[in-house]
Amino acid sequence: MPNKDAGVGFAAGLAIGAVIGLAIGFLYAPRSGEETREILKDKAEMLKEKAEALKEQAAEVMEQAKKAAKEAAAEAVKKVQESL
Repeated sequence: MPNKDAGVGFAAGLAIGAVIGLAIGFLYAPRSGEETREILKDKAEMLKEKAEALKEQAAEVMEQAKKAAKEAAAEAVKKVQESL
């Protein structure tokens, strides 16, 4: 389970780094304001889609963890009841 959590963290860090890199790149790019705004709009849309995918992935990992915890708790209760 920790590997999936690390993957989500890595992906989030990668996305944040990409945004920072893009912002710096756009500040130094020799383009018109209109062209730069259009590019930023497109990149923002792509980032939004990636963020939504990360959100779904994180929710899926949390759901799996929740299910595993419930199963472990049920198994523990069953063992305790059997030992009584």
